[in-house]
Amino acid sequence: MNGPRLDEVGRAAPPTPRGPTRKVAHLSPAERVARGKAARNDTPRSSHGRWEPATNRPDPVALLEEQAVSRVPELVPLRYGRMMVSPFTFYRGGALLMASDLAATPRSGLNAQICGDAHLSNFGVFASPERQMMFDINDFDETLPGPWEWDVKRLAASFEIAGRDRGLKPADRRAVVLAGVAEYRIRMHEFAAARNLDVWYAHIPVDRIFKELEATATKKQQAKAKANAAKARTRDSMQAFTKLTHVVDGQRRIISDPPLIVPIEDLIPPGSGRDDIESELRELIRSYRRTLETDRRELIESFEYVHFARKVVGVGSVGTRAWIALLLGRDEQDPLFLQAKEAQESVLERFVGKSKYTNHGQRVVAGQRLMQASSDIFLGWQRVRGLDGKERDFYLRQLRDWKGSADVDTMAVSLMAGYARVCAATLARAHARSGDRIAIASYLGNSDTFDRAIADFSAAYADQNERDYQALVDAVGSGRLEAQTGV
Repeated sequence: MNGPRLDEVGRAAPPTPRGPTRKVAHLSPAERVARGKAARNDTPRSSHGRWEPATNRPDPVALLEEQAVSRVPELVPLRYGRMMVSPFTFYRGGALLMASDLAATPRSGLNAQICGDAHLSNFGVFASPERQMMFDINDFDETLPGPWEWDVKRLAASFEIAGRDRGLKPADRRAVVLAGVAEYRIRMHEFAAARNLDVWYAHIPVDRIFKELEATATKKQQAKAKANAAKARTRDSMQAFTKLTHVVDGQRRIISDPPLIVPIEDLIPPGSGRDDIESELRELIRSYRRTLETDRRELIESFEYVHFARKVVGVGSVGTRAWIALLLGRDEQDPLFLQAKEAQESVLERFVGKSKYTNHGQRVVAGQRLMQASSDIFLGWQRVRGLDGKERDFYLRQLRDWKGSADVDTMAVSLMAGYARVCAATLARAHARSGDRIAIASYLGNSDTFDRAIADFSAAYADQNERDYQALVDAVGSGRLEAQTGV
């Protein structure tokens, strides 16, 4: 089994970006507007509406099998089982498939730091360092500089696919998608007219979302949204401590619940020294601290390592190595849970070029800090050597800090359209921080040409997603793949 073991790279100072220092060009606003309009000539906005699979399109199941090679073997069937629940859960796990497809679609030539997996379930609420509840993108495993429209297409298609899962009418699904894309375009124009610092400071507090929902949601829906937000406030390290730990022989330990949660001692091969592993895990935590800001190093050094366990998370991430670490402060009423997630090569890299970071954990952290309005105070990275001798990159953050997500399974059409607008506004703000927001706004224009094109693409790609989903189901049925369901 693979448990983290610190190596010399992990103890070294944080890795530096590859390549020469980038020279920044400062174009005038007029030049940036012209740049966006010129991009329209090369790539008309209407061209984004077309989707047809290439004649040499890779087998979607083969792409999933390719990803499985680097994952924990006994967890791969669980990933397939979760993806088989519905076409929407399949879509959530198919970031590589869509990246491969998007690589063959038109590009405006305008890039930004993109999420790479901006589907609707990768947005949610969490606490800012100032203890304000924020709404933002919350998954950056695939983040990389790339075409901004790829994020827009993945987000828009996710609403089309979720709407199909809900049984919504085609006209209603299209209305939801159009609402989201129009919001992205409108917000990008607002950011294009804003000062640089105002763009950087922009954020979406949850209270503002509640206010905007008043126009589209019933009182019952508003009450449910507020109840979900209140529930998210209880999702913190203390709640995780109560739910995930118990006392064994007088010591606090993470509860075993295989295959979802497996304590580190249950993963140590026979003959390996547990004391050595525990010592190395403590050193791992100490070494990770060096990637934090200096004030946060002081804070985390006041916590003592207690226990480690492997934890299964998400849909697309299942099979990658994810760990949770229990630390205690002054006493058992002062716990801290950290999550360490393996960061592999972004699914985008084979299509847009390699990351400038040699450590993929640092790639994730850098992208998250650039795209999020406010990031977790314990967000950092590390490289470790597993018990199998292989080096792997990780990023670390708090396991829970007021984290919550929207329940799209019960949303009325009007409320889903409102949620699409909130997600799209968030995505526009994230892109505006790193991309040429003036050129992108100029490219989008003031008409709904781009909106309608993306709605057309979303419907066509949802058809493709259903075919790929059926290919997975058939592969499991034929015995080509093994799936573990209901977990």
